[in-house]
Amino acid sequence: MKSEQLSAVELTRILRQWSAGEEWALERLAPVVYAELHRIAARHMAGEREGHLLQPSALVNEAYLRLVAGEPVEWNSRKQFFAYSARLMRQILVDFARSQQAERRGGARRHQADFSGIQEKGGAAARSVDFLDLDRALAELTQLDARQQQVVELRYFGGLDVLEVAVVLGVSEATVVRDWRTARAWLFDRLWPENCNK
Repeated sequence: MKSEQLSAVELTRILRQWSAGEEWALERLAPVVYAELHRIAARHMAGEREGHLLQPSALVNEAYLRLVAGEPVEWNSRKQFFAYSARLMRQILVDFARSQQAERRGGARRHQADFSGIQEKGGAAARSVDFLDLDRALAELTQLDARQQQVVELRYFGGLDVLEVAVVLGVSEATVVRDWRTARAWLFDRLWPENCNK
């Protein structure tokens, strides 16, 4: 079944049936889930070199295995499901970057996240950031403002738009826009401090 053949309502209904233990629901969800996970994975792997050990398909497979084999989750919506999936991918990418760094101390290539959507300040374009630096920055942002961190995770890692984030978090679209703008400015200053005074 192609992903566009399932409406948001139908997808939510099937997710709930999967949560309730209906095994057939997982079979119906598999193509939809794979397509969405692959779209998110391809976006995150864009900053990596060709021939990188962790390709989008491998990332999708690992995320899918963790979804299926992990603790049962009571799914309330497709947005919750894909946000959860995006968080899993973030964890997998960070775990992979850490393992590679540990294996090749000193000369390891740092794994980059394409963060070109972050606010540009003073004409300096932010292109990519090390996954581990981004993970640390997001952990710091959680301490400062947990909702802003959620907005970043849902927008960047989950690929949700402003309206979808607003629905997931139960806030207005204006609040999401404000949080997104503030969080991007903070992340820009935290990740690229050399550009702060330009």
